[in-house]
Amino acid sequence: MTTKPDEPSISDRELVLTRLIDAPREKLYRAWTDPALLRQWFAPSPYSTPHAELDVRPGGATLVVMQGPDGTQMPNRGVYLDVVPNERLVFTDAFVAAWEPSPKPFMTVILTFEDEGSKTRYTARVRHWTVADREMHEQMGFHQGWGICADQLAALVTKAG
Repeated sequence: MTTKPDEPSISDRELVLTRLIDAPREKLYRAWTDPALLRQWFAPSPYSTPHAELDVRPGGATLVVMQGPDGTQMPNRGVYLDVVPNERLVFTDAFVAAWEPSPKPFMTVILTFEDEGSKTRYTARVRHWTVADREMHEQMGFHQGWGICADQLAALVTKAG
């Protein structure tokens, strides 16, 4: 696929975070798909995740509510596009439920969980509709926020038990 000279490429609209996590990919996948586990790590501290509904299947809706230290709630709605257990999750906020279009689509997230020896290469690719959306997400603190969340996820999945 080629782009016209005036069209931004995917790389111009994408932010990527990757970590090598000392846990099997099944644990990382479960932490993304089990609401009780997701609530423990999803929002960068001091934010929290008081509510999570996850219908993990292509076309299934997701609602994750983050809460700021001041009590402000930020609901994040979306739909799963692709689900390959223990390997990949793809979801977007372009739809809010049952293929109902979002008033302002912002991103599609592609998560991959790949074996790397006894560890897992965790990669989050966040693709935005526009370069301006990507820039805004970067300015909002994508690398720091998603990095804190990845560290919290790693801490959860590497716990004994």
